[in-house]
Amino acid sequence: MTPALMILAAEQKSAEVTDWAARIGWVVGLLAFVAFVYWLMRQGWKWRGSLQSDLPELPTAPVEPGEAKLTMTGRYHGSTTAGQWLDRIVAHGLGTRSRVELTLTDAGLAVVRPGAQDFFVPVQALREARLDKGIAGKVLAEGGLLIVTWAHGDKLIDSGFRSDHAAGQSEWVDTLTHMIKTTEGTAR
Repeated sequence: MTPALMILAAEQKSAEVTDWAARIGWVVGLLAFVAFVYWLMRQGWKWRGSLQSDLPELPTAPVEPGEAKLTMTGRYHGSTTAGQWLDRIVAHGLGTRSRVELTLTDAGLAVVRPGAQDFFVPVQALREARLDKGIAGKVLAEGGLLIVTWAHGDKLIDSGFRSDHAAGQSEWVDTLTHMIKTTEGTAR
């Protein structure tokens, strides 16, 4: 070793001892901040639900819905005010994401959600079906979500679904569109 390197090695000091009290204080402060932000988000969710309390109770499936035309398993990504893909509806559990089993019959669309409230969309309430790229909180490739527009009370609602087998979603759009046109034709 050269004398210059020996002088440098002799001058080096060990690292300072960690100030544990300060570090624990920062960690506790950060955890308190995260808990506060989570509490604010929860309050916002509850506030949105109270603003939407005028939404009627969700319809339930009839005892005899009829033979299934189509079935699908996948994910329910939420519901929004029709045409406003960021205006999430949280009343009656419509904002809760979950697994979903959809069954389309002549009576309407049965939405079964394990761990969340099930609901039924009567065929008379169906307005539109389309493939889209997003709904509040979920954006996919173009045509990745099945969006079903339906009337509930005096409000139009868009509900977003993603099939486990996305290739079958276009069949849902075609079948729902045909049912909607048939229903509109018989209502006149």
